[in-house]
Amino acid sequence: MDHEKRTAGFYLLAAFFILFVLFLYGPLSAILVLSFQGPAGGLTFPLNGMSLHWFANLFEQQAVGDFGGSFRRSFILGLMVMGVTVAVSLLAGLAFRRRFFGSTALFYVAVASLVVPSIIISLGIGVMFQQIGFRPSWYTSAFGAHLTWTLPFGVLIMFAVFNRFSPAYEEAARDLGATPWQTFRHVVLPMIAPSLIGVGLFGFTLSYDEFARSLMTAGTYNTLPLEIYGMTTNVTTPVLYALGTVTTVFSFLVILATLGCIVYLRRRSARG
Repeated sequence: MDHEKRTAGFYLLAAFFILFVLFLYGPLSAILVLSFQGPAGGLTFPLNGMSLHWFANLFEQQAVGDFGGSFRRSFILGLMVMGVTVAVSLLAGLAFRRRFFGSTALFYVAVASLVVPSIIISLGIGVMFQQIGFRPSWYTSAFGAHLTWTLPFGVLIMFAVFNRFSPAYEEAARDLGATPWQTFRHVVLPMIAPSLIGVGLFGFTLSYDEFARSLMTAGTYNTLPLEIYGMTTNVTTPVLYALGTVTTVFSFLVILATLGCIVYLRRRSARG
């Protein structure tokens, strides 16, 4: 059996891809290795023993920092942002399927926050809350600041999804006597469900690791990125590496769970 001969361009692109993967995951691998140091370990190579000491230290009372509390706040905030991003992006995608007065201006207003520097948005929202007499906090002002980051991406994704969505499926459902709600529930929603899961994952991850838009809006209690940043000036032990390893593994688990949901929905749709 004849095989197509690889060209020089293929090997060049393969080498570039390998370098990209090394650049992307090289720092993560260094953090992963250093997090397994012994009790006397430091922040640089070479390793000083091997143990799970610093992972156990994460769950102990810390002299500086609040790992558990900041993680819970970031997780809850990410879920809040994810839910609103999915709902608003879906409604916006449905609304913009037909042109209406002011749709163009509304679209540009919706995506304008992607152009404005994140720190400026964070500062503006923080100042606005103080001026109206509300104390900035992670579940109010930071929540709104994160939405200015996630909603434009979610809306753009849903626009692309509905631009490729054929209205023939909806017309067939209506010809069979389905109501608009039944058409949406039994035809449109199952077909766009994988895209909605992707929007939700996008919203969660963007919120979970957002730093700049949380800096001036989180209030008294830090989110996890702010807590990690603050601890870099106070904590000089591999416990930070252990925290980085745990949060990285958690992020990968979220991605794998999302991919599993998408595969399940596609197989279910194929069987149906």
